[in-house]
Amino acid sequence: MTTTTTPKDLIDRARALAHIFAEEAVASERLRRPTDEAIKAAEETEIFKLMVPRRYGGLEFDVDTFIEVVLVLSEGDASLAWVTAFLIEHNWMFSLFPESFQKSLFADRSYILAPGMVSPSGIARPVTGGNELSGRWPFATGISHSTWVIAGAILTNEDGAPDPRFFALPLEDVTVEDTWRVDGMCGTGSADIVIENCFVPEDRSVSMIEMNRGCTPGATIHDAPLYRTPMAPLLTATAAMPSLGQARALVREYAKRLPERNRMGMDSSMAESTTAQIRLARLSIAAQQTELLFRDTMREVCALRERSQPKDRTRLQAQIATVVHQSREIVSDVCAASGAGAHQLSDRFQRARRDAEVMACHMAFDIDTNLENAGKAMLGLELSPML
Repeated sequence: MTTTTTPKDLIDRARALAHIFAEEAVASERLRRPTDEAIKAAEETEIFKLMVPRRYGGLEFDVDTFIEVVLVLSEGDASLAWVTAFLIEHNWMFSLFPESFQKSLFADRSYILAPGMVSPSGIARPVTGGNELSGRWPFATGISHSTWVIAGAILTNEDGAPDPRFFALPLEDVTVEDTWRVDGMCGTGSADIVIENCFVPEDRSVSMIEMNRGCTPGATIHDAPLYRTPMAPLLTATAAMPSLGQARALVREYAKRLPERNRMGMDSSMAESTTAQIRLARLSIAAQQTELLFRDTMREVCALRERSQPKDRTRLQAQIATVVHQSREIVSDVCAASGAGAHQLSDRFQRARRDAEVMACHMAFDIDTNLENAGKAMLGLELSPML
């Protein structure tokens, strides 16, 4: 199971896929999940193999390629890029589980489609040969096309100590409830799942704390630095890129539209308006600043990897949260400067604005919590062991 695909090949394919995502955006929003056409097109690009180890037929590309691919996809549609990015990242998570499970999972395939619910909303208890898992999880992004799931839960050990862990289960072990009725990011299909008293073998579980520190079983099994990357900054980056990609795309689209819009009561276009020129320059600089912050943050994430300390991880996560909130402001300002026509349901701007608002509400981007944690770490105060 070898491939000759290069990072450049994959980025070029992502650029073509972004056009398909733009074409499928309205239909996905109406369906409240990705269209079959969008997922099929993504599968044909090999994108889902991006973070899968080469030994399993994957591409094993690092975070830099992941960033380029997802930012390009995000210019097509936020919802479809969000789903694709997380389905890529969840293959990376599978690669951190115990080796025996990895070998069985990838025995006859080179990638898996699976949502990953990181909130430890479930309860697990030890039983012979593994654990018994129950719970309800919201936000199962991509569940409509998945065959496995990753669910976070608290395992209570025999000594009573809580042990937050991820558990992997085949789709037939879960019940999907169609709850995804929202005003933004409609096309992600992030329904709820329910698991009731399900047996999970021992090797289908991995420590959340180890994953967040870059020291999982996969970190020793695979040589590539990718598998020693802490989860939290990579997770927040995955969720941040659709917002940033949409922001930079809308600024470019705003510039293209100005010559096409007439100034009220004047025989000239909005491109000749001093106000519009100032707005365009300000928005362009803001988008560039935001992207530079994101790229600088991710360079540091990759430089530190498993050597990162809580004071590093909390600051990096706060920086990524800042990127998302700045991206939301850019999208909002573009829409505000684009006139009432941008609020037509046929206009991509209004969907981008709704999507940006919903993305900024993700728990990973609570700006006050992120800044509080970063500030505590800077002052040497006690932090959650999850950080």
